Amino acid sequence: MTDKRIAFFDNITETSGRTPLVKLRKLPAERGIKATILVKLEFFNPTGSIKDRMATFVLNEAVKTGELTSGGTIIEATSGNTGAAVAMYAAAHGYKAVIIIPDKMSKEKIDTLRAFGAEVHICPSDAPPGTPEHYYQISLRLQREIPNAYLLGQFFNRNNIEAHYRTTGPEIWEQTGGRFDVLVGGIGTGGTLSGTGKFLKEKKPDIEVIAADPVGSIFYQYHKDRSLGQAQPYLVEGIGEDMLCDSIDISVIDKIYRVTDRESFMNARKLARTEGIFAGGSSGAALEAALKHAENLNPGKTVLVILPDSGLKYISKFYNDDWLREKGFLE
Repeated sequence: MTDKRIAFFDNITETSGRTPLVKLRKLPAERGIKATILVKLEFFNPTGSIKDRMATFVLNEAVKTGELTSGGTIIEATSGNTGAAVAMYAAAHGYKAVIIIPDKMSKEKIDTLRAFGAEVHICPSDAPPGTPEHYYQISLRLQREIPNAYLLGQFFNRNNIEAHYRTTGPEIWEQTGGRFDVLVGGIGTGGTLSGTGKFLKEKKPDIEVIAADPVGSIFYQYHKDRSLGQAQPYLVEGIGEDMLCDSIDISVIDKIYRVTDRESFMNARKLARTEGIFAGGSSGAALEAALKHAENLNPGKTVLVILPDSGLKYISKFYNDDWLREKGFLE
């Protein structure tokens, strides 16, 4: 803010963060849960997801170090939310954005990227890691081909963790005063839980960090015995992965719950209809992990769940009854 007489921000990227906490009432009660469940509504960020925090932090750091220069092109491989955050940043600061996104992602996400003026490359979702068609490999190729290009690289950029260590963790600590017991979130690149969890455990070592991983992703098995199983297709967007990432610190995570597509989607729909909170499928997955974990907690315990993005990004998918019937989730 530059004028003390009028409160305003210099650009839209400065509005990331400061998202609210809301107590759930009906959903925990329906499952007989006595612990308090708080949800952090990250869809209050400017493009509707928690990725605005990370992208803004990482790109600001890249400008400071000279890796991202005037007139440059920002490249990113994404399931959509980081892409929107990058495209917003590029539009606000005068860069070009080139986004690579798998074809399973929602039409809303792809249209949003183009609305921000990004160049969008759509690739096959089933391309194995390391192959030329995999979305991360495409991002590496484009970085080599495009002059003055900067690859954000959320999967392998350690500033992904640092962003949440410096922003999300301190914000949650300030909001709660440390008066909670369990942090729950989805796990995709891993940056959110790694950074947030690291900060919170430094403040209060007995805080549990719980992750939700979709059935078909590799993280559950890796956390269990450090083996890499074969990734399988799944429909929920924004969490899970088919490769290990440098942006995850698995030691911060105490337990991982496997969550099905059905659980993810039905929880999100129920959250909207019973609590009035309109969130995405990865939020439904995180909520399922939180509810399962909370079933064994005493009434005095508090669980804080990060809800990463908005249901507005999935109107054509699991909020559409015809899509759910087509996928076999509704009669």
